[in-house]
Amino acid sequence: MDIVIRNNVRISGRPEGKPMVFAHGFGCDQNMWRLVAPAFEDEYKIVLFDYVGAGKSEMAAYSAERYASLDGYVQDVLDICRELDLTDLVFVGHSVSAMVGALAAIREPDRFDKLVLVGPSPRYIDDGDYVGGFAAADIEELMDSLDSNYLGWSSAMAPVIMGNPDRPELGNELANSFCRTDPEIARRFARVTFLSDSRADLPKVPVRSLILQCANDVIAPVAVGEYVHRAIPDSELVLLRATGHCPNLSAPEETITAIKAFL
Repeated sequence: MDIVIRNNVRISGRPEGKPMVFAHGFGCDQNMWRLVAPAFEDEYKIVLFDYVGAGKSEMAAYSAERYASLDGYVQDVLDICRELDLTDLVFVGHSVSAMVGALAAIREPDRFDKLVLVGPSPRYIDDGDYVGGFAAADIEELMDSLDSNYLGWSSAMAPVIMGNPDRPELGNELANSFCRTDPEIARRFARVTFLSDSRADLPKVPVRSLILQCANDVIAPVAVGEYVHRAIPDSELVLLRATGHCPNLSAPEETITAIKAFL
């Protein structure tokens, strides 16, 4: 199958520019980057895509077996890089895609120059001294809620994840994005996301990395951002004034400024 069609790949910006790949988080699609990506079009070749099972990707290409772990999503990224012959690229990953990008860079380091990790978390569940932000029982409850009433879960959780109660339109946009996702695929992706543990991989990240950490992020608290910064050898941590888990929507200008300063 044509990878460009399969993953709804969209290319803009400078054709000969350094590639900059933007990867969306759980329950979202490439539209989540519409306020950020255009700011880099003058200088970079911008690559946007949807993971198989998200947005306008080819749903027939979805396989429960392939996407039973983060590895399937890593494979999507590397497939796109090979298809477009991308090297020396900047990868910008939001939420779960931060870890997808880190794993892809470990697997094929020659393709990657820098990583921008927006709200990353290598493990969401607390473990001994490690603070992930959730107890195991919290995640079990989350999964049960997803299984029993996905649309209800989406409406209730989206504003909490977005974290800007004074701007309800942002929470509504995220809820609508969740609701457009096939519930069965969303449940599987949620399980893969919230039960994954990539802590052991962080020290192997071979490229310079920027960690963008928001205030009051219920999904990836500050302690997680600090952990990722300590674990990735060549990394920089920037604490944004933005609140919540989606600064690409709630604070695009601040996000753009931080990324540009890093690059």
